Amino acid sequence: MIVTFQSAAAGDVIMFGDVAQRLMGIMGKEASDKGIVTVEQLPEAIARLKAAIAEDKAQRAQRAAIADEDGPQSEPDPNSQTGQRPFVSLAQRAVPLLELLELALKKKKPVVWGV
Repeated sequence: MIVTFQSAAAGDVIMFGDVAQRLMGIMGKEASDKGIVTVEQLPEAIARLKAAIAEDKAQRAQRAAIADEDGPQSEPDPNSQTGQRPFVSLAQRAVPLLELLELALKKKKPVVWGV
């Protein structure tokens, strides 16, 4: 499933359904096929996403520090044909939606999905 977040304030943000549903929950919205973040709800949704991004970055930094303490690890070869996809963090996934929400707040426009 694909979810498209839309606002008259900026271009669309398209995500896979599982990622979009997780971000909806972080914003305090029900993970549903259709929804809206009203202009009045935008500041809280933005604050919640920013907090989740900060927490994700802190956890990744902590894991990296622990890995450094464990000694040098061989870096995976990005050209390797192991079939594994690169890890994409919550912060990386959330930033486009956060930018859309911030633009929507600036222009006082709601953000919708599933319309």
